[in-house]
Amino acid sequence: MKIELAPKAGFCFGVKRALDLAAKTAQESNKDIYTLGPLIHNPQVVDELSKQGIVVAEVIEDIPSGVIIIRSHGVGPDVFEKAKENGLQIIDATCPFVKKAHQLAEQLSNKGYQVVVVGDKEHPEVTGIVGWTGGQGVVVESPEEAEKLLPQKKVAIISQTTQPEENFNKIVTVLKSKVQDVIAHNTICHATRDRQSAAVELARNVDLMIVVGGKNSANTQKLARLCAETGTTTHYVETAGEIDLQWLKGVKKVGITAGASTPDWIIEEVRRYMEDGTHEEQENMLMEDAINPKEIRKGQIITGVVVQVGEDEVLVDVGGKSEGIIPLREISCCDISPKAMFNVGDSVEVAVISNHDDEGKIILSKRKADAEKAWDVLTAAMESQASVEGFVNEVVKGGLLVDVGVQAFLPASLVELGYVEELSRYIGQKITAQVIEVKKESRKVILSRKAILQEEYNQKRAALWNEIEEGQVRKGIVRRLTNFGAFVDIGGADGLLHVSEMAWYRVSHPSEILKENDEIEVYILSADKNNEKISLSLRKILPNPWHNFEEKYKVGSNVTGKVARIAPFGAFVELEPGIDGLIHISQLSDKRINNPTEVVNVGDEVTAKILDVDSEKHKISLSLKEARNDEEKKEEAEVIAAHQQIEEPAPTLGESLSDEVQQKLNNAVKSGEESE
Repeated sequence: MKIELAPKAGFCFGVKRALDLAAKTAQESNKDIYTLGPLIHNPQVVDELSKQGIVVAEVIEDIPSGVIIIRSHGVGPDVFEKAKENGLQIIDATCPFVKKAHQLAEQLSNKGYQVVVVGDKEHPEVTGIVGWTGGQGVVVESPEEAEKLLPQKKVAIISQTTQPEENFNKIVTVLKSKVQDVIAHNTICHATRDRQSAAVELARNVDLMIVVGGKNSANTQKLARLCAETGTTTHYVETAGEIDLQWLKGVKKVGITAGASTPDWIIEEVRRYMEDGTHEEQENMLMEDAINPKEIRKGQIITGVVVQVGEDEVLVDVGGKSEGIIPLREISCCDISPKAMFNVGDSVEVAVISNHDDEGKIILSKRKADAEKAWDVLTAAMESQASVEGFVNEVVKGGLLVDVGVQAFLPASLVELGYVEELSRYIGQKITAQVIEVKKESRKVILSRKAILQEEYNQKRAALWNEIEEGQVRKGIVRRLTNFGAFVDIGGADGLLHVSEMAWYRVSHPSEILKENDEIEVYILSADKNNEKISLSLRKILPNPWHNFEEKYKVGSNVTGKVARIAPFGAFVELEPGIDGLIHISQLSDKRINNPTEVVNVGDEVTAKILDVDSEKHKISLSLKEARNDEEKKEEAEVIAAHQQIEEPAPTLGESLSDEVQQKLNNAVKSGEESE
């Protein structure tokens, strides 16, 4: 029995993000942690969260204090207000796609539109969306309900993110036939749409379909219904323990899909349970093959069991009259040792190259069997827009050759979102790509890695617009330089870092500061979510040279700097990076001049006097002529002082004696006179 897992099964982006936020909060917070309702619709995951100390509260009144995690379904604005009133720390894990629906609901309602939400009336996501309309939104579940609706003159339609797209489109058609002014916003999550398409496609190509997920999960219920509508027998289970092995009797191919709230470990548990349940049947078949050897024909794809692994070949029991051999060259398209790939007892699918060689041996090829399987997988992946993985083997003209079971071509223009100059760095790398063309008859497969990256970028973009706020500091990568600034990717969107915001001093061109692919931190000046425009600043997170400039540069003192630029009205002197002073043309010379270049040129080092400092406008007025006059006056004073020292007559003996010595001399003279 063959078991195949649908692409896109399991956790979606929004659910994984919510769980990551919850786990991070549990690790970092020392407060009581609550989720408002189960974080996701899967009881097994909720049990795991409870072991981490995360408690489920049904209403906000049950949360006395601590941390509240808003689940991925989102809530109305009243819950946020109540949480703030109660002093709760809010961790908003609302899915970015749901958050976008909230924003649209609020904007459209404020513009006077009657908001119609396509979805399940009792679903918490829908309740939250209606909350953002001020409670005025109308919920419609089906085209039949839309027919009965008495709409207003202006109608705006949005959707629960997990709705089938067909249902949404039908309701839009009905309402457009009833109202002229209709705006329709398809807010269905891409991941949900892809999961549903992949599940339906798989259900059409299997004998039995198993849908795994919580019984109270709306999106899993829809998956089960869509699979059943294909006519394939479908069973909806929450865990492996609910599977009845009687379902598998006589079944050759089983498909598995899972809802967005289903973790990988539950999906794997279901798959393993079904595999183990078929082992007894496989052993019986092998015993029958031993009694009645199969007829082995060239070109067949058959299943065998590895009985021996050598250095350059593998021996496989395929139920024939003798074992088959997989030569080294037929093991894989890549240079891999047989012992690294096989163990005795492994089940292996092989293609029969020859049913007897010169020695009567059966020659097999795993490489060709893998290739045949790959064509089916690649075709299904192309139709469902699922991704595939492969290793880059070679750079060729125009792109890369990738091993995805067969050799596929990845055009250079589809390797990254932008142009790639050096393709050789991808050789040996494992990549994920989307299949955009398959032609088995001409052995042609075309891949696009750009499509995968674009989807990831779109998800990051949605998350970014949900989280970004003015005043944040974020890391970014410089993507492009222009004359007026640089465009910086801050993880989902490009923001403009204008040349005036790159430094505290004048920057002529962004290349003076930055180069493409630089990783930098930037300050969010503004984030216009309606027009999706972001303005950035670098200088906001750099030290401000004007912070204490009044202490360093006082009026009346002389300063030295270099002439940075010249204007018709004067010269700007850089005193230090980020601080320029202006010498007005009238302050350059005592004489009247017509152009500052008659006195100074760019690059000249000059000493000027500070005339004025404007602390608010960050302006300093300088004077070259005042500094020169001060210097001339100082020199003149020094010359006069030197002249006076030279022309002054020499002192008499009495003048040169100190007062004390003079007094003693006078006393001596007086004593002599008295003795006479």
